[in-house]
Amino acid sequence: MSDQGSASHSARAPLLQAIGITKRYGSFLANDDVSIDLFPGEIHALLGENGAGKSTLVKTMYGLIQPSAGELRWLGEKIELAGPADARARGIAMVFQHFSLFDNLTVAENVALGLDGSESFAAMSARLAQVSRDYGLPLDPKREVWRLSVGERQRIEIVRALMQNPKLLILDEPTAVLTPQEADQLFSVLERLRSEGRALLYISHKLDEVKRLCDTATILRGGRKVATCNPRAETAASMARMMVGADIGEVKATTARAVTVPRLLIRDLSMEPDDPHGTYLRNVAVEVFGGEILGIAGVAGNGQDELFAALSGERLCPHEDNVIIDGHAAGHLSVTQRRKLGAAFVPEERLGHGTAPRMKLSENALLTGHAASRMVKHGFVDRPATLKAVDATTATFDVRKAKRDPEAASLSGGNLQKFIVGREILREPGVLVVSQPTWGVDAGAAAVIRQALLDLSGRGTAVLVISQDLDELIEISDRIAVMFHGSLSEPIAAAKATREKLGLLMGGASPESAKEVSHAVGA
Repeated sequence: MSDQGSASHSARAPLLQAIGITKRYGSFLANDDVSIDLFPGEIHALLGENGAGKSTLVKTMYGLIQPSAGELRWLGEKIELAGPADARARGIAMVFQHFSLFDNLTVAENVALGLDGSESFAAMSARLAQVSRDYGLPLDPKREVWRLSVGERQRIEIVRALMQNPKLLILDEPTAVLTPQEADQLFSVLERLRSEGRALLYISHKLDEVKRLCDTATILRGGRKVATCNPRAETAASMARMMVGADIGEVKATTARAVTVPRLLIRDLSMEPDDPHGTYLRNVAVEVFGGEILGIAGVAGNGQDELFAALSGERLCPHEDNVIIDGHAAGHLSVTQRRKLGAAFVPEERLGHGTAPRMKLSENALLTGHAASRMVKHGFVDRPATLKAVDATTATFDVRKAKRDPEAASLSGGNLQKFIVGREILREPGVLVVSQPTWGVDAGAAAVIRQALLDLSGRGTAVLVISQDLDELIEISDRIAVMFHGSLSEPIAAAKATREKLGLLMGGASPESAKEVSHAVGA
């Protein structure tokens, strides 16, 4: 597979060549002799598990890090990039997965911070408006960023890159925070950029969109290039197999789940945010039964963080009966008290929220496990018990690490996520609330986590999953509700929840109009 596509490229010269790129961090090889050619007028996917070396490679291409060995060639000429400014000067732009925007500044002020300042602010603002119109990414230069949806914030990052008139555009997980409709709009923009003769390097874990959009795919595993292929000639399963080096098991409920009584109830929950740019929760009400998974979809910033904080006890609710856990009014209880009722919580942010980065895994296991386990006896920490919890999570969830009890920050994103989710699941909670369970996680780790959630619900746990990944929610949920501007829609059966219908609800369409469009699509 490594030679596929070479014939179609033989008559063209690559725009950027990475030749034998190697990057060492001590004895660790993040990139090991990686070569890749990027051609004008082509969308090239870069695929791999978490920790495969994708980020290291693109940071080298953007001048953020220097390789230990190997070289970059731009139009056949060897180059050394002193930094991102040098890369931008040559025509290389990058849109990062995590936005670098100041909420209290306007769109134009944020864009200006990323440019070289060679034109007046008024001229730049006018050009910003023109570029955004030309590419179908409308933006109001005078609007403050905190007022914008996540999709609009994504537009700022892309338009800022386009204003540099790049020859090569690198995009890292650009659809992770978009509705299906917004993703389709982005694909149209990227296809136009390809038709203009620009080169695009596209990083994504969503293999179906890679098949739809990309001309070529390079696959990394363990820091090395293992294949280059035509994604349209592959299946998502075959590409995933190349990424992980083995077949990825099918995610499915292994037994018929018996749905029992409601174990988590949210009753008429209205709360002001503690962040001035947060979202007001408005009369949120839903029940989650034992033996089911309830999915909550929505574009980021529509109240999901506020809902998680209210359910976990990080923020106390206005009334004690706003949250009921296994029959106990819990709205005024702390996180620890809710854990003692048999609830468990997995936040979205792995480092800093789900774990303390510089603490060992055993210490992190203690932080969430002391309330409802035997890790503390007579006021003293039972260290063998904390290590036993780490060992059990490692074995059950295939957490890969360099030593038995490393610091949390030393794990790759996917392995740390498996540890955090596994740590809570192995407690066998009666209620589990998990936010973005497979965010930024590769296909292999995602399959492990999703199967574990299904298995847990099969044992009678009420599982509430907050996720922006519609494919994930449709795959594992029994019912799905949508959050928009702090309100929660009525749940619908996952079997009847199409991507189109959910996408419309995520964009603010009424349930009635979403139903009409969904019927029209089905017809």
